[in-house]
Amino acid sequence: MNKRLLSIDIFRGMTIFFMIVVNTPGSWDYVYAPLRHAKWDGLTPTDLVFPFFLFIVGVSLFLSNQNGFKQGVIYVRKKAITRGLTIVLLGLLLNWYPFFTKSLDQLRIFGVLQRIGISFLCASLLVTIIPKKRVWWLVMVLLFTYCLMILSVGEGALTLEGNLVRKVDLWLLGENHVYKGYGIPFDPEGLLSTIPSVVTVLLGYITGAMLTEYPDKTQLIKALIKTGTLLTIFSLILDQTIIPINKPIWSASYVLITAGFAMFLLSLLIWIIDIRKWITLFGKNEHFNPLSRWAEVFHVFGVNPLVSYILSGLFVKTALLIKISDKNLYQWTFSQVYQPYLGDYFGSLVFAISYALFIWIFAYILYRKEIIIKA
Repeated sequence: MNKRLLSIDIFRGMTIFFMIVVNTPGSWDYVYAPLRHAKWDGLTPTDLVFPFFLFIVGVSLFLSNQNGFKQGVIYVRKKAITRGLTIVLLGLLLNWYPFFTKSLDQLRIFGVLQRIGISFLCASLLVTIIPKKRVWWLVMVLLFTYCLMILSVGEGALTLEGNLVRKVDLWLLGENHVYKGYGIPFDPEGLLSTIPSVVTVLLGYITGAMLTEYPDKTQLIKALIKTGTLLTIFSLILDQTIIPINKPIWSASYVLITAGFAMFLLSLLIWIIDIRKWITLFGKNEHFNPLSRWAEVFHVFGVNPLVSYILSGLFVKTALLIKISDKNLYQWTFSQVYQPYLGDYFGSLVFAISYALFIWIFAYILYRKEIIIKA
């Protein structure tokens, strides 16, 4: 197995594991601060998870296009359109589920899967038009344009109530189809903020190119750390001068700092896996070393990431339908199994980890059967 591809699988699997953990605490009343999103401006560890996944989508895109372009640009575009639209459709169906309790006139249009699908589709098509050496220029143009758009509304441009992302979604979709988790209609996966999320994928694409341009792993790590440091510095400058780090509107400073941190993490994984070889997978080594098997959970998720994420959403929504006394199955399990013995906050965390491992069982079955489902 190609160890560099293994690093990417594990990176991808880590993001899915933590996406499930942060989305399914035992109770939203008991969540440790690092496992919550920043309320508006700022950055928490949880705010890194989703852009990390989009980043690694970009890395994988470059590597898959290495073979795809051999079959022609039309083939690459058709594949991108089919896969991107399929992911968007799955996201809409997940939002609608359970179908018999939700009316279409109240359906949230956007969401995590929709953002993944649209970002992947747009980035995939753009790299068939823009030469590889000019993708950096495309990144800068898109971020600069997005900054101008966000700031163009004047007073209130960087607030929850007055930002342009919200205005566009309300004009295009209406309140009934927009996420309301912020207390007012506002979708953190809205249409306009998809522009910078495409940039996140493109920065991953650039990183994928770096994996092939630096055959020496030590030089590769140095290049990743150097680039990641520059992106982080630029982000902090933007944060202090023009536009703050902000996940809900996916600000330019947020794009740069999360991509920089993603490069740091990827360089660490390459060092651990490719250079130090501190890893053993199921059945891959004759000598069992429990200390080297830390990555098995992540690798299993990384092989079938979107299926794992979709299953996690389906099981939660199903559990919410099952009533036990005055609670649903989700609430009952936390209050009766975890909370009495582990306490509020720790019990809520252990519940989330347990649930992620429950989903892992299904991913592991696919893994052992060598079934890879690409949405």
